[in-house]
Amino acid sequence: MQTSVQLTGLTHRFGELTVLEGINLLVRPGEVVGVVGPSGCGKSTLLELVCGLLEPASGHVAVGGAGAAADRLAGSAYMPQRDLLLPWLAAIDNAALAPRNRGASREAARQQALPLFNRFGLADFAAARPAELSGGMRQRVAFLRTLLAGKPVLLLDEPFASLDAITRGEMQEWLSEALRAEARTCLFVTHDVEEALYLCDRVVVLSARPGRVVAELDSPTARAKDRTAALTAPAFVALRERALVALRDGSRAGASP
Repeated sequence: MQTSVQLTGLTHRFGELTVLEGINLLVRPGEVVGVVGPSGCGKSTLLELVCGLLEPASGHVAVGGAGAAADRLAGSAYMPQRDLLLPWLAAIDNAALAPRNRGASREAARQQALPLFNRFGLADFAAARPAELSGGMRQRVAFLRTLLAGKPVLLLDEPFASLDAITRGEMQEWLSEALRAEARTCLFVTHDVEEALYLCDRVVVLSARPGRVVAELDSPTARAKDRTAALTAPAFVALRERALVALRDGSRAGASP
């Protein structure tokens, strides 16, 4: 269940404000691509355009070759920054919302979710309410809910932004394992260059608004099992510095007021 995402000459505006300009990007089937850039450069808007919540001012966006908004939405699962778990539902029922919305019974939906709970260390918390879960556990449930939507394209918008440094590192390792086990085409938005280079096959750096692609970098250690070794490898350190330079230069160049 893998498909491509293609952006061609993509430009988007909110009124007179140009947020993204001239974006060309191909995400290959099964590839994980990170998007980094300064605040306000249009990273989240990019995901909303891909999944059909917005239409571009000009240019073209397609998921699996389909350009209509309804088709893009049908092919994409979007995980926003906040987990948005329903507080009155158990964790497993939050994760199983997509099967329920497709008409599955509560028990059938739980049976679809349970193998993922077992695989990703949540089996003991299936009956817990969101308020009883740690931030990292809530993010795991939200990610499993995104997987269970059954869409070939995952759009993840800074899923770990609200977590402390230790939990964030643990969640990066967890997501690395999850993406190895459940390979999907994925666009991953983050402010953290190191996180992007570790989790993604390729990282796209956007300039300040209007967001333009100023660099594309291939990661040497994408989703390596040993995160510490990956992050300290000389090739990784050198690439991180290149990414930071591109981010700094892009933040300075041609930003609109």
